[in-house]
Amino acid sequence: MDIIDLLTREGVIPSLEATSKKHVLQDLAARAGPICGIDERAIFDVLLARERLGSTGVGNGVAIPHGKLAELGHLVALFAKLDTPVDFDAADDVPVDLVFLLLAPESAGADHLKALAKVSRYLLDREVCARLRGAHSVESLHAVLTQGAAPHAA
Repeated sequence: MDIIDLLTREGVIPSLEATSKKHVLQDLAARAGPICGIDERAIFDVLLARERLGSTGVGNGVAIPHGKLAELGHLVALFAKLDTPVDFDAADDVPVDLVFLLLAPESAGADHLKALAKVSRYLLDREVCARLRGAHSVESLHAVLTQGAAPHAA
């Protein structure tokens, strides 16, 4: 499964105003709800529970919040570029401005882990992050995230 299979243009947010990690998660949950047909509160609760286990801030200003929901039928992804970086309790203490949300069905098992691995490998590439930070439209962000992601992550 490639990023292009997970992320639609509808799931790309080129400018997200948020003042905290909690605010980022709330906003993403609110936007993910209509896309996957699940109550935003249920999504937010799953994301918050995962953050309590340890930050999903992976470094270099990138966070990959994720969670599993029993009601979900397939993997769902959203990507947001924050207007102002926020503290995400990342191991490198760098504030986050690029956020890739991944939601999976409870039954996803290895597919969820494979998708997480692919996304994290791709987003840990500093050149990719620089291109994302330089992109300002849904189309350009979606193109950076989906064009070349599969061969690069392989």
